[in-house]
Amino acid sequence: FSREDNRRYHIHLFKNVSMLRAAEIPFPWSTIIFSLSGSRSSRAESLLFVHEMARCRPEVQTIILANNESEMHLIGHLMPACLHGILNKSAPRRGLQERLLQLLDNHLSGSEQFCGREACNDPLSPTEHAILRYMSWGYSLSDIAIQLNRNIKTIRAHKFNAMTKLGVRSDIGLLNAADILLHLPLNSTTSAVKQVA
Repeated sequence: FSREDNRRYHIHLFKNVSMLRAAEIPFPWSTIIFSLSGSRSSRAESLLFVHEMARCRPEVQTIILANNESEMHLIGHLMPACLHGILNKSAPRRGLQERLLQLLDNHLSGSEQFCGREACNDPLSPTEHAILRYMSWGYSLSDIAIQLNRNIKTIRAHKFNAMTKLGVRSDIGLLNAADILLHLPLNSTTSAVKQVA
């Protein structure tokens, strides 16, 4: 989105991040909204770009449209960048539209609130982050225990805690979270796994 005055938004649509980067449009944008696809590579590319935008252009509002409530919850816990909003694009249209307009208006008035790991009630511990990254690399729990120099029962307990905090009930849900983590830059909370990267 970009605005030339206080009344009109100009919407620029791009199929993917590559097309956005290649556009010859000057950068007066006030907001970037990413609608995540079901594709792993597209989702990873979008999340990396959002992270880059938050670092390089913090004045630009970043909003993610997740595929469902579960993905919203995972991104809220795992994205290291400050997001201005994460919305569920499968929500009823009217509610989604109202929430999106509210986020846009709050950005203009300066009364917005950020969401991200810092705002979460139960952020993952560094060990839980490390376990998820190792899982995404294909390590078994016993291999992870060896890598982190912990016993297998401790690793299982951390895995269970991560599942509880992220609201997932299966290993598939946990692997989706691990997949999101794998495609984001390492930060200080995941230094435990830098040695094998």
